[in-house]
Amino acid sequence: MAADGSAQDGVLVGLGEEPLRLRLDRANRHGLVAGATGTGKTVTLQILAQGLSDAGVAVFAADVKGDLSGIALPGAPNEKLLARAAKMALDLRPAGAPTLFWDLFGEAGHPIRATVSEVGPLLMSRMLELNEVQEGVLTIVFRAADDEGLLLLDLKDLQAALGFVGENASEIATRYGAVSKQSLAAIRRKLLVLEDQGAEAFFGEPALRLSDLMRVDGQGRGYVSILAADRLIRSPRLYATFLLWLLSELFEELPEVGDPEKPRLAFFFDEAHLLFRDAPKGLLEKVEQVVRLIRSKGVGVYFVTQNPADIPDSVLGQLGNRIQHALRAYTPADQKGLRAAAQSFRTNPAFDTADAIQALGVGEALVSLLDEKGAPGVVQRALIRPPASRLGPATPAERAAAMAESPVRGLYDEAKDRDSAHEELTARAEAAARQAQATAPRREVPSSARPRSNRQSASEAFTKSMLRTIGSQIGREIVRGVLGGLRRR
Repeated sequence: MAADGSAQDGVLVGLGEEPLRLRLDRANRHGLVAGATGTGKTVTLQILAQGLSDAGVAVFAADVKGDLSGIALPGAPNEKLLARAAKMALDLRPAGAPTLFWDLFGEAGHPIRATVSEVGPLLMSRMLELNEVQEGVLTIVFRAADDEGLLLLDLKDLQAALGFVGENASEIATRYGAVSKQSLAAIRRKLLVLEDQGAEAFFGEPALRLSDLMRVDGQGRGYVSILAADRLIRSPRLYATFLLWLLSELFEELPEVGDPEKPRLAFFFDEAHLLFRDAPKGLLEKVEQVVRLIRSKGVGVYFVTQNPADIPDSVLGQLGNRIQHALRAYTPADQKGLRAAAQSFRTNPAFDTADAIQALGVGEALVSLLDEKGAPGVVQRALIRPPASRLGPATPAERAAAMAESPVRGLYDEAKDRDSAHEELTARAEAAARQAQATAPRREVPSSARPRSNRQSASEAFTKSMLRTIGSQIGREIVRGVLGGLRRR
């Protein structure tokens, strides 16, 4: 380990009874960073991300509060940080990490998009908060669109596919199962809600290429991809579903590599409890499967949350590297979570783990990292190392400057809208209307039923006027003759 804490043999996390390093060959065994608000979780995430970047590992992290963006800039350590560095015999050299900024809404970073087909019916149902029946109907819509050759790229494509299924409900029911108008209408309404939350910007093309999240710069450092999530977190289902989709895509696309010398990518999932809140059983099983198997693809997943109890035991048991900041136990539920957190560590006879969790100060944590055999180390109370990059957010101007020099500049900034389900179904409807008009039989209209023109030529008007005049004169002569005859009598 170099004097500045750079990752030669591992990432320096902090100092306990000895320097505590995250081994690169065990970094794909996942991890947990937990602790109450204000105890230093974000700083721990930052030093892990930068340490992995220095070791050539690409990193993806959600920036929920906006202050993780400072990782792109050299730090300006204050006296407290310098004193902590001196206590750890650490030569603190300010430096930023190569950073890519991303934003689902395209405001504070490069846009991230995915097609509706890539997200799929299961995750889309989660995003729309559909019930079991509605999820089944949505699955039928996806299957019918696929069989019809209809590309589902954006939300208007999905709306068009819903309309297609509704118009052909009888045939669809014969092939796939019954589809009720009520379920289709409910899905349409929830799609409108999703659009109002800004999700329309996420669905479409050009879709994100995963290789752009695993870039390395000219110095061999991994790029840190920062997702601007301060706005996204206001739509928690969209936030959680997007990150789960990204994990699922990595799992599906990356080849098996077993246990590499270092990960291809480290994935930090902040506010991780949002992934599991009210999640249906099928989704939980998918999360567990992805977390269990994705490590052999060279991806380490690190959940960041307030309490380990926020994460199901089936997932928590797969998180080998653990950093626990302070917890507060004010309620019986808090006390239960505290005991569970303490029991998850390998006991250190030097202190009581549960008491230590409550007594930790800011910048301190209980740390247990995997050893060379993959076994959890004895828990140690440690000072977390200070970061070399800035504590606090990058300014809009600094963010814009980083984006101007980004290696993906121009690749995703402009949306594309090629022909897909919406355009195809619109073209079909127009063609059907033209065909119906062309083949409709022509009916001969009787002359008596033909509408008469309100317009007359000048000659027609003159002739009619003359006839009326002549008729009036003849009539007057007849009347005079009759009257004259009566008088003679």
